[in-house]
Amino acid sequence: MTTIDLIEVLGALLILAAFAATQLRRMDPHSVRYLVLNTLGAGILAVIAAVERSWGFLLLEGTWTVVSLVSLTLALRPRRQPPATH
Repeated sequence: MTTIDLIEVLGALLILAAFAATQLRRMDPHSVRYLVLNTLGAGILAVIAAVERSWGFLLLEGTWTVVSLVSLTLALRPRRQPPATH
């Protein structure tokens, strides 16, 4: 097994861990932890897909990365407080 293979397995395990945790109700699919796992895992797989010129896999993992990253950004954004009423 090459180093790239090990990195690829790591990326897949990050995504699968998040998926399994949500299915077992151990993690909220909107939580920062879930979104970080998905962003990192899909990002790793997207980079490998790009290097390997695996276009279908790149489309899947690239989209997964972008959607997860946007969701993570929104989850980390400070919530606006409603205006105080007197």
